[in-house]
Amino acid sequence: MSLVSPSGGPVTASSGVRLGPTVAAEGLGPIDTLVVPGSPALPQGRIDQALLSLVEGLAGRAARVASVCTGAFVLAELGLLDGRRATTHWRHAAALSRRYPRVRVEPDVIHVRAGQCYTSAGITAGIDLALALVEDDHGPRAARDIARELVMFLRRPGGQSQYSTALSGSAAPDSPLRAVTEAVLADPAADHSLNTMSRAATVSSRQLTRLFRTELETTPARWVEQARLDRATQLLLDGLSVTATARRSGFGSDETLRRVVARQLGTTPTEYRQRFTSTASTASAQNRTGAPVREDS
Repeated sequence: MSLVSPSGGPVTASSGVRLGPTVAAEGLGPIDTLVVPGSPALPQGRIDQALLSLVEGLAGRAARVASVCTGAFVLAELGLLDGRRATTHWRHAAALSRRYPRVRVEPDVIHVRAGQCYTSAGITAGIDLALALVEDDHGPRAARDIARELVMFLRRPGGQSQYSTALSGSAAPDSPLRAVTEAVLADPAADHSLNTMSRAATVSSRQLTRLFRTELETTPARWVEQARLDRATQLLLDGLSVTATARRSGFGSDETLRRVVARQLGTTPTEYRQRFTSTASTASAQNRTGAPVREDS
């Protein structure tokens, strides 16, 4: 990996962190993936000409080009996103769309691949994008192993609302499971019985079960339950009631949701929301008492 800047040498980020040493473009060899980071100045139209020239030259040599957060403004300014789908941080999506009407901006996705151009949403979405690139290059198992090591979600199917998915949630692009898992993640509350998923994958129930065990190292029922639990936890943090969360996540009843949350998370839906809605309130309570806070539902 190489850090590149228009003139080389150390670079100070907007946060004050010094990066480097960077190299000038002349010192680079072949480029597989060019990644353009974001900056607070980019949505305001302050795009340095030297930076544009650098990215333009490097993009012409790269096998693929990606941006993180507001780095999409650089790619759009160079016309690399014209006629393509793209995303950026939700706060700046409207500005990207207004300034570059030829770009098909999608403000509610984590990352987008359009040909050999990749764009991602907020800063941490760059990790999601990196996992997707690893999956493209080395397959879903490698990406899944890295996600587990980082304690990361392998794929978040929702949008900027930060819906998560199971760590084991990615099947190979050409696998019969791909359409099945994407359907579950898109609508966890729908009918995802073994027979329904088998028909969608056009394989027998026995073959579907074998595929889940081989590719995702779990069973269909456990995978669906995990996807529903991931959706349920986000709905709880979004402020929905336990009843509404149970219905919209696919668990159906409050009791089923409570049973799954207790078994997998060791808590109750109400406790989960209270603990994670505000880290500040939990931390301050711990500081006052010297012990973790227990919140009864």
